[in-house]
Amino acid sequence: MAIFIAALTAACGAAPSIEVVDVLITGGRVMDPDSGLDAVREVAIRGGEIVAVSEVGARQFAATEVLDATGLVVAPGFIDLHAHGQDQESSRFQARDGVTTALELEIGVYPVDQWYASREGRALLNFGASVSHQGARRDAFGAVVAQRNGEGTFSLGSAAQADAYLYGPAPEYELGQLTRLLTAGLDEGALGLGFGISYTPGASHEELWSLFSMAAERGAPVFIHLRSSAAFAAGGALAPFQEAVANAAGTGVSLHIVHMNSSAGQAAPEALALIRGAQARGVDVTTEAYPYTASASRIESALFDSWVGRPAAAYQRLQWVGTGERLTEATFRTYREQGGWVITHGRSEEMNEWIVSQPDVIAASDGIPFAEGRAHPRGAGTFARILGHYVRDRGVLSLMDGVRKMTALPAQRLEAIVPRMASKGRVQVGADADLTMFDPELVIDRATYDAPDRYSEGIIHVLVSGTFVVRDERLVDGVAPGQAIRAGS
Repeated sequence: MAIFIAALTAACGAAPSIEVVDVLITGGRVMDPDSGLDAVREVAIRGGEIVAVSEVGARQFAATEVLDATGLVVAPGFIDLHAHGQDQESSRFQARDGVTTALELEIGVYPVDQWYASREGRALLNFGASVSHQGARRDAFGAVVAQRNGEGTFSLGSAAQADAYLYGPAPEYELGQLTRLLTAGLDEGALGLGFGISYTPGASHEELWSLFSMAAERGAPVFIHLRSSAAFAAGGALAPFQEAVANAAGTGVSLHIVHMNSSAGQAAPEALALIRGAQARGVDVTTEAYPYTASASRIESALFDSWVGRPAAAYQRLQWVGTGERLTEATFRTYREQGGWVITHGRSEEMNEWIVSQPDVIAASDGIPFAEGRAHPRGAGTFARILGHYVRDRGVLSLMDGVRKMTALPAQRLEAIVPRMASKGRVQVGADADLTMFDPELVIDRATYDAPDRYSEGIIHVLVSGTFVVRDERLVDGVAPGQAIRAGS
């Protein structure tokens, strides 16, 4: 470098300007879905921000650290809108899957301030959450619910308790109190309202309409696990989508429907056509999916109220997370009384692949916590699975579209309520230095239903705010660069 500068000085009569940076990434294939850039570039980072994206050798840098990314894709860090695993262990699995921002937006958290405060200065990944409709409903009804180990502020309730806050309609006073509590959560920086309507079957259509209206007035998005289709009797799988989209159209609220694959099943093409049609007519609605055929939830929740007296084959579809065993009617009753996570198998891989192949369906893990030692593989392998299995091996999605689904699209979904998200999901000058570097020939998920605690492979380096959290496919010890993502920031 010194010889080069001296020669250039002799030729030009002056030394070239040398820019001092913290990290210089060179030789990598930079993919930025927001601008469409797909080329070998140098990426310079200073103070946690990208300060240059330039052709190799076009500018001179003096870097504290130079990283040769030859053969790797340099992508924006992956943004997960639907990460229930907000504990340290879950964050480590997500970091190894390329995630730099993990948000709890479906069920949300409550109380909001307490949740954020517990993570400040301790987080491996950027974090944020919606305010939980269910949590606020519990307080509005005056219910006291014991927290289970590993759940923290996350709960899906227990049908065994037959709690009014789950099953009862909200009379005028409770609805007023609920509205005030949710509004307070927004004031504390929540990223919107989180609804798990299948877990609170007492929430009426009128309650949902009222709270959508409040969110619209506040300019806050709503994130919703749709009402069970059984609640609509003959309405079928489309009816819950129709309720949510109609409410969004009528109130003007921004709507995000979580795990379309879980909610729609074989009706996914019709559900997505409904969403796209609403978009074309001015409704702000988006959706997401994870790349697996099995779902997961708490067995004690209202979601399993109808699982009584089913055929033996139905219980065999259920897999107990703690042991990996398939259930019988007897073990179902035992575990439902005990409480815990259960995986439900049975969806079509053909339909699953079709959903993943849709470039406008955001990638989101719906990963459950690893705090208890085992979980669903989607908490460890969602993003590597899309890139490795569906993009490279199956060829149902281009690499750029695959990266877009996990970077630019989720960032754009939140920009209206969080302006700083315009600096995430991008590899551009001025963007946050949240970056994921992967080998497109090697990236793949390794987690399975029987062995969910396996790290993805081929995710080589991951930086959060310019700090390495994964280096050479190894977690970096002693770092906590994750920052809070709050509304208005």
